[in-house]
Amino acid sequence: VWSVADHSKDEVVELAASLDALSEHPIARAVVAKAKEQGLALKDPKKFEAIKGKGVKAMIDEQEIMIGGPALLEGLNISIPSELSKPVQDAGRKGQTIIFTIRDKKLLGAIALADIIREESREAIKSLKEMGVKSAMITGDSEDVAKWVASELGIDEYFARVLPHQKSEKVKALQGRGLKVAMVGDGINDAPALTQADLGIAIGAGTNVAIESAGIILVRNDPRDIVKIVRLSQMTYTKMIQNLFWATGYNIVALPLAAGALAFKGIILDPAIAAVFMSASTVIVAFNAVLLKRRKL
Repeated sequence: VWSVADHSKDEVVELAASLDALSEHPIARAVVAKAKEQGLALKDPKKFEAIKGKGVKAMIDEQEIMIGGPALLEGLNISIPSELSKPVQDAGRKGQTIIFTIRDKKLLGAIALADIIREESREAIKSLKEMGVKSAMITGDSEDVAKWVASELGIDEYFARVLPHQKSEKVKALQGRGLKVAMVGDGINDAPALTQADLGIAIGAGTNVAIESAGIILVRNDPRDIVKIVRLSQMTYTKMIQNLFWATGYNIVALPLAAGALAFKGIILDPAIAAVFMSASTVIVAFNAVLLKRRKL
């Protein structure tokens, strides 16, 4: 946490947390947790409003408070003072997300938040690569943060500083390259992209809007379950092909026999036996499908 001029760090965190307490964004939850950890008393904001793709704003003590990233500063034509410039740049290079606290169009300070790279995420990306599945990240974070996270996780491609309404456009662009796209998301901002994707996967702990927009819902917040979904779909497709070939081959042989094609050689299939053979075909296909339950995901 950094403050500008004679403003205190507690003031920067307190105002940011007061607004973020009304937001469901992971960054907002982290800021609120920090304020509670420091024992800061949150204020009651009025006229809370989200600034699309930039941050949030509200009124506190008849003063306009705004919280957001670099895009918010650019939109307000606020420059970062020299004493704050270097630490903010250094934090960005380390992959940390920077948010700024602004009061009445004046910068009070900044807060850096570090993404914790979960080992499960690294395992999931590695497994997907081994399966021939490419990964891409769409984020509203800065170029430095996106680059760092992509490098740490081994993500093939990333799109940084993407506004909420642009996420679906990025998915569409990937589809335009002839790719089948599965989108994983948990927030309100992810809903259009989840709908646009060939397959939308929502995190069960995410927002209701994201869940309603997805085709698959992950009960656990574990990225490795995505690998299991892909693996299960591949195994299911393999079983479908096996059953198709079996049923086709079986009927190519059995139908002529049942029709008496070999009657001239004295081979005649009894109707009762033919009925058994017909049922056997269905049973074999069903049994082959049930074998999926014995496969480890």
